[in-house]
Amino acid sequence: MAIHNYTRQDRIDTVRPAKKLKTTVAQDEDSEPTAAIPSHPLGIKPAGNAFVATKNLKHAAGFLSKLPDELIIQLLEYLDASELLTLSGTCKALYAFTRAEELWKALFIGSPPANFTWYGTWRSTYLAQPCAEESTVSCINLFSDALHRPFFCAHTSLSSYTTEIPSVNAIPRLPDLTAEEFSESWTDKPFILTSPVREWPVYQQWSTEALLTQYGDTCFRAEAVDWPLKTYVEYMNNSRDESPLYLFDCAFAEKMSLKVGKHEEHAAYWEPQCFGEDLFAVLGDQRPDSRWLIVRPERSGSTFHKDPNATSAWNAVIRGAKYWIMFPSSSSLPPPPGVFVSEDQSEVTSPLSIAEWLLGFHAEARATPGCLEGICEEGEVLHVPSGYYHLVLNTKPSIALTQNFVPRSRLGAVLEFLRDRPGQVSGFKEDVVDPYRLLVDRLGDVHPDLLQEGLDELERKVQGKKARWEDLVKGSEGGAEGRFSFGFGVEDDEDADIP
Repeated sequence: MAIHNYTRQDRIDTVRPAKKLKTTVAQDEDSEPTAAIPSHPLGIKPAGNAFVATKNLKHAAGFLSKLPDELIIQLLEYLDASELLTLSGTCKALYAFTRAEELWKALFIGSPPANFTWYGTWRSTYLAQPCAEESTVSCINLFSDALHRPFFCAHTSLSSYTTEIPSVNAIPRLPDLTAEEFSESWTDKPFILTSPVREWPVYQQWSTEALLTQYGDTCFRAEAVDWPLKTYVEYMNNSRDESPLYLFDCAFAEKMSLKVGKHEEHAAYWEPQCFGEDLFAVLGDQRPDSRWLIVRPERSGSTFHKDPNATSAWNAVIRGAKYWIMFPSSSSLPPPPGVFVSEDQSEVTSPLSIAEWLLGFHAEARATPGCLEGICEEGEVLHVPSGYYHLVLNTKPSIALTQNFVPRSRLGAVLEFLRDRPGQVSGFKEDVVDPYRLLVDRLGDVHPDLLQEGLDELERKVQGKKARWEDLVKGSEGGAEGRFSFGFGVEDDEDADIP
């Protein structure tokens, strides 16, 4: 058995929040999700079964048996591979805990081998040992949500959550829009266009097999690792991760020698024309990262987030299909169910995998006012307005292209973000010290009238916030007669929270 990287790993900088299985989610024995889920390969069962069991393997784990399962897993994150293997030989319970895939994924990403073969799991790949050659110890009579939940979520059917979308929630579908129609009526609304992508050469040419033939040895960014495309496709086709790794590369056009733009000779694709001019384009090579190639397996995706720098975005599906669920945001609206926003709006997080969020919160979210849902099919493109929360699930293995942009109607919001939230600005190169000043200077050279409109809008927002604050202060000082109120109105976009 070959073992790589036996040196102790540095402490993981950020401890993941503990994940708990929502006990309020009940699965009927005859329902599709439960019927499709196989038994855990080690025989582990959910924690509730311990109440009627006559034996519990965790009791043999010494003082560790007194700790919550989530805490045990977090403690094991401090161990290197040899220590995990040694601990796994002490008892069946710790054997099961030390096989948790997240532990081995962290070890692999922390110091990946220079050359490796994907063997179906992070543990097998890290140890360079095919799964078929690994011994498996039965852990029947071990009851743990922390160990069973990832397996449960990775094997639960998700089709019921992405179908039968209520008509009131359906994202509008249109053949196409003109730039004037988009500017006048659609800049703040999600929608799906069914025609523009079908004109792109890449829509006719790209498939996983075609990309492998031409770019199989080209390295692309897949979250925290850089892998040759052929290695990533091996992983994509042979993995049951709860939250699969996805390829998301902002330098793909250069790596693939693609020409982008309607007026480029032999262009691979171009921006849908309805979105008009992207005002970040005035920054040239100093603009923030803006376009990405996305390759993802079925069941992968993105948990709830907002796009960076107050930008809008479009996401075009070349192959596959994506389910989207979206919510508007403002100071008067709470975040989507199951989503937590930090006090300074700098972090929008959901401490759950996509499958776990769907199991626990989808029904509530679907009934929440403002909820929008839709399937963006192969050859279609979806518009993500600035500031919208969105979760994305790939219902099929997918290839997509996406780009963030600044439409004219959102210039004031982008200027406000760059000026007032410098700590949350992202994607700019290190030599760009002041993105706000850079954008103002470039727009002043190219679009002085448009810049003035944006600055005027920015000033109106500032004055509006001051006026509301003064009203609150006066109301507080006036007691019951001061008409103190926290309600600013859902229609007020000036306070849109766009981290």
